[in-house]
Amino acid sequence: MKRVKAGVVVFPGSNCDHDAFYALKHILGNDVDFLWHKEKLNAKYDLIILPGGFSYGDYLRTGAIAKFSPIMDNVVDFAEKGGTLMGICNGFQILTESGLLPGVLVRNESLRFVCKDTFLKIENPHSRFTDSIKASQTLKIPVAHGDGCYFASPDIVSALYENHQVIFRYCSPDGEIDEISNPNGSVTNIAGIINKKGNVLGMMPHPERCCDPVLGNSDGSLIFNSILRHL
Repeated sequence: MKRVKAGVVVFPGSNCDHDAFYALKHILGNDVDFLWHKEKLNAKYDLIILPGGFSYGDYLRTGAIAKFSPIMDNVVDFAEKGGTLMGICNGFQILTESGLLPGVLVRNESLRFVCKDTFLKIENPHSRFTDSIKASQTLKIPVAHGDGCYFASPDIVSALYENHQVIFRYCSPDGEIDEISNPNGSVTNIAGIINKKGNVLGMMPHPERCCDPVLGNSDGSLIFNSILRHL
């Protein structure tokens, strides 16, 4: 695979930006820049990541202030022109607040912060984010969030499934979709979705935290490698 040019946006309160940078640059061998939220995009990028964390302290609502950052005009334009955009955890929240993905992320059903490994079933194996992963494979990816419950109206959820926009669902280690495997109460166990064009992904689990084999789990690299092969 060729080296790609990736940008990781840094908001005040981002805390997974270095994880994404490290995974893409030092584990997967790509050219990566940090992109400060007050700046404009001054270079051409193949991939942009909105990382996890607590942008602007998660005041008002998660992601509600970050969507007004100067760089987001460029990010929205990048996505609308077909650029590959990935929002992880807080990044997913920012994508929904910005209107790039439907639905909202609300308080976990338990009203508690959840930090643990989860298992993901691949619902759409033909997207640019999953097409290098076996359709039957279950991924082990950690979560760490307090507002990770995905919610949307029944008609929006139905449209997501009709358009094959649901990418990942929380499941058991054997790939069974059940209530006990749902860490936050997300509707129909949804863990990640894409837009209709298929170039924007939002997911609550953190693939960037499980890319290095030294950690004993590198399932996250399978998602990034799918993106890189597509690019």
